[in-house]
Amino acid sequence: MSTLELKRPLAVFDIESTGISPRVDRIIELSVVKLMPDGSRPEHTWRINPERPIPADASAIHGIMDADVADCPKFPQLATEIAGVFDDCDLGGYNLTRFDIPMLCEEFKRAEVAFETESRKVVDVQRIFHRKEPRDLSAALRFFCNETHDGAHGAAADVDATIKVLLAQLERYQDVPHDVASLDDYCNPQNPEWVDRTGRLKWSEGEVVLNFSRKKGMTLKELARDDAGFIKWILRSDFPQDVKTIVENALNGVWPTPPPGMEKKKTVARTEPPLGQIGQMDLL
Repeated sequence: MSTLELKRPLAVFDIESTGISPRVDRIIELSVVKLMPDGSRPEHTWRINPERPIPADASAIHGIMDADVADCPKFPQLATEIAGVFDDCDLGGYNLTRFDIPMLCEEFKRAEVAFETESRKVVDVQRIFHRKEPRDLSAALRFFCNETHDGAHGAAADVDATIKVLLAQLERYQDVPHDVASLDDYCNPQNPEWVDRTGRLKWSEGEVVLNFSRKKGMTLKELARDDAGFIKWILRSDFPQDVKTIVENALNGVWPTPPPGMEKKKTVARTEPPLGQIGQMDLL
């Protein structure tokens, strides 16, 4: 740690949650390692009951199930303790500027525990990575083809460079598919629960439900019936066309058909034989 100059502790932290929306989702695991000026590294980890079901797609990423946190304390019960760990610390993490800090701030706000970030320095490792290792077309051409992109941002030169990079990637990575349909699946992996390509809408028990905004979890049928104005807002806003088509059809009473495996689960009713057919042993 001698290369990292610290004037006060740097709290490097990471969050696992029920989703990616700070306002809607909840923290289920929080880990903090405090890098201290004296070289010590106290560690803290909390499992937290989010007070709501953990979506299957979130569990698939971090491996935490509802049962794992059922008996854990809720965030308001831990908020003062957690705030104390962060006291007088600067903040560090990976992509924390866009995700972890907003998520943590929302949890403290709901718990009514003060937590300010304005006076803290923030070290986002992802931003260092992206600044030092650019992910633009010129960098890709240099990495895969060992060529400089002299005509960068000229349309024809960019197309030529893109083709060179694609062919070099197919040659380098044997596990990358070579046909376009499979490449589409590889480049745009889609959760089977998603109704559209970006997951703004998803399947739940055979119904299309919203997967964003304050109306997350509301079925599209409920929305079309009770709040058509929200659908009209979607149609006026910058949403992908497949989302707009689905919600516009909903206004006209046209609904997508659930794919296999996403239909509403059928409940099997238990049938009892007439009382007269129950044997004496059954009544004992």
